[in-house]
This record gives sequence, C-alpha cells and structure tokens, in this order.
Amino acid sequence: MNQKYFWYSILFLAFSCSPRATVIKEESQEEKRQALLSIEGEEIYPEEFLYLLSKNREFQNNDEKLSQAEFEENFDLFVNYKLKVKEAEKIGLDTLEDFRKEFDMFKQDLIKPYLIQNSLQEGELQKAYSRMNETIKASHILLQFPANASRDDSVAVFRMALKLKEDAEKGADFNQLAQEHSDDPSVKDNGGSLGYFTALQMVYQFEDAAYALNVGEISDPVLTNFGYHIIKMEDRKPNPGEIRVSHILLRNQQGDPVSEERILRKIGDIYTELQKPESVWEEVCEVYSEDLGSKNSGGKLPWISLGSVIPEFERAAFGLSEIGEISSPVKTPYGYHIIRLEDRKPIPSFEEMEAQIKSRILRDSRSSMIQSQVTAIQKSRYDFVENSPLISEVKTIIDTDKEKAKDKIKEANLLDSLLFLTNINSKTVEDYLNFISSNGVREKSNSVSFFDASFDKFVEVSLNQAEEKDLAANNEEYKMLLQEYRDGILLFSLMNEKVWQKALQDEEGQLQFYEDHKDRYQWKQRVEAIIINMGQEESTPSVRKFLTGKVYKKDLADRLENTFLLDNPLAFTMDENTFEVEGHPILSKVDLSKDFNELKHNNKTSFVVIGQKIPEGIKKFEETRGKVIQDYQEYLDKQMIASLKDGYLIQINEDEKKKISERVVAD
Repeated sequence: MNQKYFWYSILFLAFSCSPRATVIKEESQEEKRQALLSIEGEEIYPEEFLYLLSKNREFQNNDEKLSQAEFEENFDLFVNYKLKVKEAEKIGLDTLEDFRKEFDMFKQDLIKPYLIQNSLQEGELQKAYSRMNETIKASHILLQFPANASRDDSVAVFRMALKLKEDAEKGADFNQLAQEHSDDPSVKDNGGSLGYFTALQMVYQFEDAAYALNVGEISDPVLTNFGYHIIKMEDRKPNPGEIRVSHILLRNQQGDPVSEERILRKIGDIYTELQKPESVWEEVCEVYSEDLGSKNSGGKLPWISLGSVIPEFERAAFGLSEIGEISSPVKTPYGYHIIRLEDRKPIPSFEEMEAQIKSRILRDSRSSMIQSQVTAIQKSRYDFVENSPLISEVKTIIDTDKEKAKDKIKEANLLDSLLFLTNINSKTVEDYLNFISSNGVREKSNSVSFFDASFDKFVEVSLNQAEEKDLAANNEEYKMLLQEYRDGILLFSLMNEKVWQKALQDEEGQLQFYEDHKDRYQWKQRVEAIIINMGQEESTPSVRKFLTGKVYKKDLADRLENTFLLDNPLAFTMDENTFEVEGHPILSKVDLSKDFNELKHNNKTSFVVIGQKIPEGIKKFEETRGKVIQDYQEYLDKQMIASLKDGYLIQINEDEKKKISERVVAD
C-alpha cells in the first residue's frame, strides 16, 4: 500500500475517534434558544443584550438594578446599535481590508486571557513578583565564546569559568578578576559591578542564578546567550517601592540661549521664594508652573517607581528623604523642575502589577520555556497526531536542497499528504510550504536545521489556530467579547462615514444648520481686558502706580512686561483677551464702568484694565463652528436612526424582553 494513503487512513481514524472531534455543539430541540429580536430575519439573542447591560453592574444587588425607564432606554439604544451594525454589513464595511486588519489586531489582544499560555504564565508571574520585593546588588565576570566556537572551545570557556570561580572563593579580589578576564565592555568603568537590580531587569538565566545566591556567595558558571557568567552576590535589600512627588515645571526652548538664561533666572527665583517660611507651595505652583495638567492641584504627579520616569527626574525624586523636602532645580528634556516629596508607599500589590509583569515576561527569554509547555498541552488537548515517516522524508528533501525542494516534493506527489492533524484542523505538506513562503522563515545561525526550526514554528502556529477556533466556538465569554469588538469597529466605521466625517466636510450643511438654529449660539456680555495677578505683593505699589490713569491699548501688556518682568519675572502674571463676564472669577466682580479696577482674589491683589464692552448677541459662524459641527453630527445621527428604523424589518420578542426586564429592573 502507498505510504501516503496508509497514513491518511491512520490519521483519519485517530480524528474520528476523538471525543472532541466536533467543535460546534449541536443543540437539541429542548435547548434551542429564543431570540430577543430579529433584524431582517437575523436573530439576536438575549445573552448579548444582558452581556452589554452587565458590564458595569451586578444585577444580583437590588441597589444596582435599573428603573423601568432606564431599561427601556437601554433597550432602545441596543436596537439602534444593532441597526447600525446591520447597515454597516449591508454596505460592505465588514469586507474591507482595513476592517479585517483592525479586527485581527483586536482579536490578538482579546484572546490572550483565555489561552493556555495565560494559565502557565501565572507561576512565572508570581515568582517574578516575589523577587521584585527585593533589590539585589551583584558583580559578574562574563566569558564569551569565540566566533564559530567548536565543542572544544565551549568546554575550554566553561573550564576557565570554573577556575575563576575557584580563584575568587580562595580569596582573589572578584572585581580585579573581572577587570582582567571579563568580556563585558562596561567592566573598565564598573569593575564588573552591576549595581542594584530587581526581577525582569536581567536575562532569565542570570536572574534565576543571582536570586538563588546568599550575600557573599559566588555562583557556578551560568550560561546565557552572552556566554558564561560567574556571579557574586554583594547585597540584598527591600525594594524602595513607589514615591509620590509634586513639581513646578518651567519649559525651555531648546537651542535658544537667551530663553535658557531667562528660564534659569526665573527657576532660581522660584526656588528662593520657596525657601521663605511664609511661602505656600500650592500657591507658587499655581502661579508659575507651566505643567497645565498639574499646576492647579499643587503640581502633584502620579506615583512613580524605579525605571518609570526619565533618569534625571528619577535621581532627584528618589534622592529626597523627608516628606515635604524640596529639591534644587533639576534639568530634564522637558525643562526645569523643582520637586517636592509628598508620600512613599511599598511596591504595589500583585494585582496592580500583574499586567506590567506579564508584558515584560512575554519579551523575556523565559517565554520560550512557557511556549514549549503550551505546545505540549495543546498537543494533548487537541489530539495531535503527526505523520513521522512523511515528516522525515520532507526534512531530508528540504535540508538537502532547499531551493529545489518544492519541485522535488511535487515530483514525489507529496503536496496533499497530511503532515499532522488535530481534532480541529489538519495540515498538509503544501500548507507547510506556503507557511515558510508567506512568513519569510530564514535559516538560523545556530546548529538547528532550517526544517526543524521552521516546522516547529509551523506546528506552534497551527496549534494556536486550533485553540483559537476552539475558544471561538465553545467559550461563551470570549464569543461575546469578540462579537462586541467586531460590532464596535463596524459601528465606528459607519458613524465615521455617515455622521462624523460627513458633518466635518459638509460646509454647506454646517452653514444651513447654523442658520436654522442661530438661537443656540449666543454670546453673553463680553469685554476686552488685561488681568494682572500679582505674584509678589511687594511689587504691587509700583504696578498700581504704573497702571493708574492708563486705558486699555493693544501695547499695554508689552509695556508692562518690559517695565517689570524682564528684571523680576515672578512679579506677576498677565492674561489679555476678550472674556465673557458672567461666571468669570475676576471680571464678574469688577465695576465694568471703570477703566481700571483693583481687587483681592485668592488673597492676592489683581488689577484689571477694561477695554471695549461688547453686548450680548449671536455668535458668528466662524466663532462657533466647532459647536455647530458637534450639533450637526447629533442631527445626522438621529436622521440615520430614523431612516434605518423605516428601512429594516424589526421584530421584538416581547416575552424574552420581559424575562430580561424581570432580572434587571428593580421591584
């Protein structure tokens, strides 16, 4: 019997006998689900509506249940949502290449928590987190292999590593040995010392060996991709965890010496001001900091840990020891900072750090160890059976002459032969050849043959595809999540095409909408003004004297700056604009009939020079175009929904709707 047909019969027998050979579950008549609604005959089930309703609520708790009005509103929104998805499918948005690429990208992220790999990572995550509670200090000697090293070369390097370990344990100075023998290029500067580090900052084999050492202990030779290492443990101490700081930032203009000198003088003046006993950090920060995101909250920044911010900032921040301590000015690529220590806390909990640790492990050398375990489990779960004789035959052909391999495989009539199968998919020799062609698989420089490396990768990808199909067919939670993201992308595409971009580009429609709804776009009373907020009260008399008798002119702000701020940049801040009076924290309190006003605001003196007063009136189109476009988009959306409801046949199963209502609506 031909070998190929013999293996066909064996493999199909294995496939047919598998208890998981059928992925899609067949529902009995009794189990058949009832649809919640249908649009043009396409059924939509209650589980999808409940899934979306439950994303931010626990309906077991009566306090979190909906009112009947809220339920009806959510149901209408759900129907509108599914109508838009249906319309997107009708006009073919789900067939576009951009949609496929974006959806595939989302799928890669969505599936990760459900994969076998995720559960195997847990042990490594826990171990890494446990190690992260410590920082360790170590030195090392690195011995690299010569180019194209033979087995004898590798043995010689290993023996040299053993001798250096022996010398160090007999009392030789470890750092001197490193200076003399280490191939680490940084040894000339650090004598082999690596300083303090924690988990996930070194290659896995190195980290594993280092954390196993006691202080003063020297490791056996440790093999990594860099060569053999001998490691000496020098110190261990608890991880300092995280700190919270606040800062005052002055931004500088790169390459502008005049601006740099001015900023330096200003940051120095601010630092001097902060040394005064009566100085209030929050007030100084609000007046002078140019970090718009933090200046109004005392300059507070999120919690930071070692390695999470730029080095210059990190060194200064972690160098502060007392709560409330203030650093001298620190230069970073963003400008000049003054930093204050607000609080300290230990390393975050495992739950808080899990995602970050997982991301780093996936880029770490230990990921290959995890992958080999994943492959073994997948092979067992999906009844993996391979055609070993055929695999050996294909390997011989490819490794003998890779360039002519495809022609020889065709001549041997092997293209349709099964290399392996699972209870979900099967792969032929042609599938393998297409894989190495489309994925650009290249020769590796190590001793692994091209076929072995590429075939292992082909098996890995094929098993991952089997697991993905299994999840998409049988894991309800993943199916719902996948449906949500698919529909969400289609909804966004439809809205972008039919509403958002249309409103942005339809200038004629914008103008017409503005003309039809002018009553929506009204200015309240406005006034031209210069507002001066004093930063240093000792400068108040001279500023008052300068402004007395002055009227609003376009050059007044420049004259103020040239007269006072060139020599004393902290004297005051200015804001010149056309302001709406109502609701303004300062202008709402002044006498608009006077050209010049003085008042106290937040315990600081403020001066206001009043210019032209502009009465209430309709905004010009150019002045309110952004709001018009926003309102026009809402109008187009409502029009589209009305059109879809008229154009599609919608049938609602009131019984199923009532069942959901009874579960989620408060009594």
